Amino acid sequence: MGSAVTEGQYEASGRADGHGRVYQASGDQHIVEHHHHGPSWVGPDSVRRPAVGRAPVVLRDRKELMQRLRAAVAPDSGGEVYVLHGLGGCGKTAVAYTLFQHATTDAGRVGLWVNASDTASLRAGMLAVAADRGAGEGELAAARSGLRAAADLVWDHLDRSDQRWLLVLDNADDPAVLRDGSWLRSSSRGTVLVTTRQAGREWWPHARFLHVGVLPREEAAQVLCDLAPGTGTPEEAADVADRLGRLPLALTLAGGFLAHQVIEPWTMTRYGTVLDGNRELDPVDLLDRGAAAFGGQDSRHLVRTTWQLSLDTLATQGLPESIALLRLLACWAGDPLPVSLLVGADELMGFPPGRLEPALRGLLEQSLIELVPGEVRCLRTHGVLLDSVSAGTPSEEREALVAVAARLMGAVLPEVPHRGVPDARIRLTTPHVLALLQKAVSGPAVGQPVVEEAMECALRLTTALHRWGDYSGALALAEQCGALAPQRLGEDHPIVLRLRQRAGCALYRLARNEEAEALHRRTLADCERAFGESAADTLTSALQLSRLLGQTGRTAESVTLARRAVAGRTASLGPTAPLTLIAKLYLLETPGEALEEAVATGDSLVTDCRDVMGPVHPISLAAELDYGWALTETGRPAEALPWLRSAVAAHESSYGSHYPITLAARSSLARTLSVLGEQAEAREQYETVATVRALVLGPGHPWTLLAEGELAKLGDA
Repeated sequence: MGSAVTEGQYEASGRADGHGRVYQASGDQHIVEHHHHGPSWVGPDSVRRPAVGRAPVVLRDRKELMQRLRAAVAPDSGGEVYVLHGLGGCGKTAVAYTLFQHATTDAGRVGLWVNASDTASLRAGMLAVAADRGAGEGELAAARSGLRAAADLVWDHLDRSDQRWLLVLDNADDPAVLRDGSWLRSSSRGTVLVTTRQAGREWWPHARFLHVGVLPREEAAQVLCDLAPGTGTPEEAADVADRLGRLPLALTLAGGFLAHQVIEPWTMTRYGTVLDGNRELDPVDLLDRGAAAFGGQDSRHLVRTTWQLSLDTLATQGLPESIALLRLLACWAGDPLPVSLLVGADELMGFPPGRLEPALRGLLEQSLIELVPGEVRCLRTHGVLLDSVSAGTPSEEREALVAVAARLMGAVLPEVPHRGVPDARIRLTTPHVLALLQKAVSGPAVGQPVVEEAMECALRLTTALHRWGDYSGALALAEQCGALAPQRLGEDHPIVLRLRQRAGCALYRLARNEEAEALHRRTLADCERAFGESAADTLTSALQLSRLLGQTGRTAESVTLARRAVAGRTASLGPTAPLTLIAKLYLLETPGEALEEAVATGDSLVTDCRDVMGPVHPISLAAELDYGWALTETGRPAEALPWLRSAVAAHESSYGSHYPITLAARSSLARTLSVLGEQAEAREQYETVATVRALVLGPGHPWTLLAEGELAKLGDA
């Protein structure tokens, strides 16, 4: 397993710097491409391709730096971590891209590129690295659900790689992202290259520290000439480069603008004149702040200047809707956004009929957005640009824009997510839901109803992640959103408490029982105080705590809570309402004296579930499994056998053979067979469970050991 590069502190904050053109990012930008690797995988489209948007035509003024880095990927080199640090937008990602190309084309290495700007992007990218290096879907599913240490899986496969590699961790501006989970390690099989704005050496012990700065005047001018040939002389380019502070990001955006003027071509002289003289756009102040950014100011203002010039061009071309559309996109994140999310945006935004497509094409032509290929068709807007657009949006428009973004997001997030295979499009919305909520909460002009709409999106997505078995993802999202929402809604708002309920359920599934119990008890108490003892949310909290207590041996309190929920839901919803049926199933899951009473009505409960929900609904399948388990627990294994055979077949058909509940059903079947003396078939079922769990969870996982222990008992019998 790879050796950890650092075990010290990684506390830092910053804003990422990988932009599509010159590779600048902000903290809100996560440039990640997505697609499926098998039926349930959603992650970067290809870690074999740098996610940098437009590649540099030529890397200027980096000869000494590149000479050192090329030596790091020589045939016999490995085991080192290199950190490229410098001002945002100074071209760190361009350097990494150039080394990546050299390593893959000249040095014979496998190149692996991961966006490390945030936890979600890093995790998805590193799991894609594991898949590239040979990890199976079962191993990946275990890592995604938190049942196996994801970083250990990744570095195990990197250490065993049959080819030498270069791993680029781009935009690692918050070292805590790498620290959490111990993602940053070294290996003799390859070289790691990190790009970051965080220049403190204390954050990167044991790494080789390399600085990347702005360009010299001559080289900066040449970048503009490379990108926009024929639009000016080298001296005119140098003048514009000086006005842009010689920052590679600004140079690349300016060159792209010049190169894309087809109807009325611009020269570099005209570009410089507009920068100097258009007071209505306030470009001089923006330029001055941008030039001063090399003394510590925010370089985003330079980007904002170029953005405004580009949008003015769109306005002169009769596309004012492009400006409104870009402001809408600024309510979300810089990650790939499913294009289908924009269906209906024209009506909600008040566009004239047929104007959404031209507005989108205008943004594409100005390189303000780009289309991302993959199974789910996406568009991507550079994060720094989004920051700039958001900062420049008039305050009176903010609430309406956030409201439209929330309604469009809510239209694609299901109220009741299905179990089993994840929906690729919905998985892609995670960073956008977070960004939307941040915009809603931080905007003083955004009213509470709109904040609630954004929070509802977060709750729906958290529920979907949980039902797909991504308990780690559900917990992270619930905690992040739960920390934001009280700022505007208060601690006792129903949506805030429901997010806490989801966080508690995820903790329970991750076997973090003490934390789960504490959170469930606190949430139950808050629900009782805020809503009353018989309120729907209160009863839900009671059931969630009941399950945890029953599984940890505190059956008396567990049964009391479950009976309370059954009585409350029966009184308010009726005896066969779906939520009432779910509450009744909890009594079939809790061992102890009350189980006999629950088993007595178990057959009729299964019938009610099938009649109300249908035979293959998750509630009906759970009823079959719970009733079969309860029959065996109460000494009636012969009666239990057909129920459990049916439950195993149904769960496997609906969710697949590796799904956790499918394996639990098969384990219950094996136990019942063993009690009945059917040792051969029991052994066969336990062997299947043990084999799959070893593959998915690892050979040392407690659930794997449990199945192997049951096999050993059969061998001793």
